[in-house]
Amino acid sequence: MHTYPTNSQSFSSGSVTVQLLVPDLNELRRAYEAGAQSGPFPYWAKLWPSAIALCRFITVHPSLVEDKKVLELAAGLGLPGILAAHYASQVTISDYVPDAVQAMTQAVALNALTNITCRWLDWSALPPDLSAEVLLLSDINYDPSAFEVLLQVLTGFLSKGTTIILTTPQRLMARPFIEQLLPYCIQQEEIAVSLQDEHTFINVLVLRFG
Repeated sequence: MHTYPTNSQSFSSGSVTVQLLVPDLNELRRAYEAGAQSGPFPYWAKLWPSAIALCRFITVHPSLVEDKKVLELAAGLGLPGILAAHYASQVTISDYVPDAVQAMTQAVALNALTNITCRWLDWSALPPDLSAEVLLLSDINYDPSAFEVLLQVLTGFLSKGTTIILTTPQRLMARPFIEQLLPYCIQQEEIAVSLQDEHTFINVLVLRFG
């Protein structure tokens, strides 16, 4: 793991305020350009519109997570999961990047939450006994090469009775992937998010089997 300068940012949705520790992206870029880091650029280190939309949706529909066991995969900075912990009985937020897990662990401590666990998880090799009543996913369908595995993960959770709340920008390349999920969709909304002078329309899908 690596240590980067971070900035504390407050995010409010409804009556809930979450403190995030956001890494300095300029320092991250310099580390990659200097070869101190390898692999894909750490997109986990940025707050994305889909995460904000997921938070807004949860605060408008808190009954979906209230008193539930909640899991967030590919959580990045962990914003939706941390917010959900204000309603849920138990939350696990996870990512496959150790630096992301470290950042979200520090944010959980900053928010003084005791019902949330941070964990390293790779969705391509999830433990067979992993379960949750609600699964949170934001902006995870950006790499077509991962769509097949991701679809297996989602349908696997659905078959166990998990409710999935997924937020995604309206990407043309992701349309075939989303269309495969529509038979499970019990609720759908569109949320407009303004972030850093950019306006993005985010689709919210609530998925459930049967």
